[in-house]
Amino acid sequence: MLGWTSYAHADRDPEPTGAALEPEVATELAANLSAVLAMAARAVPARTSATARRIEDHLGAGLTEATVVSASWPLWQHASVQRAVDAYLGGEAAWFGLAVSHAEHQELADLLLQESGLGRATPARPQWVEVANGPQTMVEAVKLGLTPAAAPDGRPVVLCLRTADGHHGSEVRVELVLADAAAGAPLLQRLRDLVDELDVLRGQVLSFGTSEHYGNHLVTFLPRPDVGADDIVLPADVLGQLRRHVLDLGARAARLSELGVHLKRGVLLYGPPGTGKTHTVRHLIGQAADRTVIVLSGQGLGLIEPAAALARRLAPSIVVVEDVDLIAQDRGYSPDGNPLLFSLLDAMDGVAADADVTFLLTTNRVTDLEHALVQRPGRVDLAVEIPRPDAAGRERLFRLYARGARLSADLGDAVTATEGVTASAIKELMRRAILTAIESGGSTVTDAILAACLADFFADEARLTRALVGAEPAPEPDGGGPDPWASAVPFVE
Repeated sequence: MLGWTSYAHADRDPEPTGAALEPEVATELAANLSAVLAMAARAVPARTSATARRIEDHLGAGLTEATVVSASWPLWQHASVQRAVDAYLGGEAAWFGLAVSHAEHQELADLLLQESGLGRATPARPQWVEVANGPQTMVEAVKLGLTPAAAPDGRPVVLCLRTADGHHGSEVRVELVLADAAAGAPLLQRLRDLVDELDVLRGQVLSFGTSEHYGNHLVTFLPRPDVGADDIVLPADVLGQLRRHVLDLGARAARLSELGVHLKRGVLLYGPPGTGKTHTVRHLIGQAADRTVIVLSGQGLGLIEPAAALARRLAPSIVVVEDVDLIAQDRGYSPDGNPLLFSLLDAMDGVAADADVTFLLTTNRVTDLEHALVQRPGRVDLAVEIPRPDAAGRERLFRLYARGARLSADLGDAVTATEGVTASAIKELMRRAILTAIESGGSTVTDAILAACLADFFADEARLTRALVGAEPAPEPDGGGPDPWASAVPFVE
């Protein structure tokens, strides 16, 4: 108060008085007033809190003498950071909290000063939140909490784990309050190593997306697909070729590395919509049980950089980029190029040759792809067409999609009528046939039922429906266009 009062009156002229004080009297009065103020200050204890005292007692130093060092991770790493902190502390954590508001927007040093000034007699409780650590499992993680701990060399620290708003969205932070800043670096490095070692994302199937909250990145756990080889209808040897390139190379990674053979690879599946590219990818993912899989589609295509970085760190891994033509169109389509294309190319180039990372790309429009993506060695080294099914394939698909229903219909006419259609179209036809059978009071798809469904499906007014399920090209605005049921034209000239 003395400093504030002196400042407030420093530029104010002294008010007139009846008589000026003698210098000796003024000096004595000032000394006496100073002594009184000092005695009053010593008589009033400093305002502090139980939390501040707990921190100071553990550090052996006052809060004003302490410093804070920190490390941060994306918010989707929360479960992994919690696991790393738990492993470092060895189950000895005694978490307590801070009784402050809007903690996610402030620095820890400011929060500690606020907490100290509150004068609370007991520490606040820590805040917890549930976070996913698998497709169907959750785990509790500290949202805001502190605990006494020790650096690797034994020096005392107070570890704070919390979520906060950073420059690039929400993040999870580990902040260390300590008397000597040098003690923090080894502890933070140990935590970084533990996060990598114990990452809950390893071996999972994940999708990247964007939340509606400040554009934060989201990582969603997906169940690993269970698509057997019998559920895949492809020309002879196509599936075997894909399995060998995507799966078997990884199984021989150690020996290949010894011989100096690169492991990084790019595989492109191309063909018309509805032929089974995604279905085939799901089969490969299901068979890659030991690999981390990152699926990018829709808005997630814009997150290729963090996805590729995660794939490098958690190798062996697979990065699935669905409908890659959406981001990798020829640069001639835009005078400024496509920023997402550059990100994809950089991501593929940035993976070391000896990293067991597979980029598995799908496209409906292979001719639209940027030449730099498909022609430069080391980016895509295997391109496989997933074509429209032939007659034998169509018959297999009819039987496959009958599922548990009884199929008594003669499939000869149906196979002939569906020449040139895709697997997704046959799946829709069989769905309608089974539904009709159920509505008729049974579960048998007869000749009459299948014939009626084929007639409805190929009616003129159903042309747009056929286009939507991949049975023919979408109608042109003027209603023209080639005969959709003519023999299929090769997809690539």
